[in-house]
Formats: sequence, C-alpha cells, structure tokens
Amino acid sequence: MIEQNMKNWHLHLKGELPGGLDELLADDCVFFSPIVFTPQKGKDLTKLYLGAAGNTFSGGNKDKAPGSAKSDFRYTKEVLCGDHAVLEFESEIDGKYVNGVDIITFNKEGKIVEFKVMLRPLQAINLMHEKMKAMLEEMQK
Repeated sequence: MIEQNMKNWHLHLKGELPGGLDELLADDCVFFSPIVFTPQKGKDLTKLYLGAAGNTFSGGNKDKAPGSAKSDFRYTKEVLCGDHAVLEFESEIDGKYVNGVDIITFNKEGKIVEFKVMLRPLQAINLMHEKMKAMLEEMQK
C-alpha cells in the first residue's frame, strides 16, 4: 500500500491528483515544521504549511508545483517501510543550498496522519524561516 500512497504523493506534487491535499491528508493529520516549535494539528493547518512550503520552493509562484520541472526542488532518495516514507530532497533558494527530509506516516486508509520536515544546513533553516513566514502571511491575507 505504501507504494500507491507515494505514487499519489508524487502525482499531487505534479498537480495531477484529483482532490490534491484534501484527498491525501487525514482530518487529524499533524505537521511538524523544522521552524515552528509546536506541532500543527489538523488537516487545515497541515495544508497551510505544505502549501506555503510548496510556494516557497517554487519561487513564490503558486502555479508551479514544487516537484515540477519549473522548480529545482527534487527528491533524491526514497525509503519506504510499512506505513512510513522518508524522502530526501534538495533545492536551491536565493542561491542557498537546501537539503532535508520529509518523513510521512500513513494510516490504514492511505491518508497522511503525520508529516515531519527536517532541514539542513543552518543557513537553509534560517532562510526557510524567513521565506515561510512571508509566504504564510501572504497566504493568510
């Protein structure tokens, strides 16, 4: 089942999954940000943070999916085990190298119940903090 779940995640990133994040996320999904201290609980907050991250990685252009050819965001490794996926990614934002992992946990229905992001190096964390703050403020207007 994890293979199909990941196929759906990649389809979503390309903008090809009907229903998008609404289809992928469980209502009680929890998002763990590398920037925010507290877990963000619920589908709406998870969608907000994943949307802001996607827009940040695609240069603020909401029409570009983070995994699209128009964005240099790319997954470089994928490890699948049981209901868990660990996906390493790389990107460049404002000339700075960003490297991290998405750790995704699915429930038995194939919905994401936990999404955790880890980032490196410190320079990337600081840049993403600045960019995500600005993107979240823009999206909430």
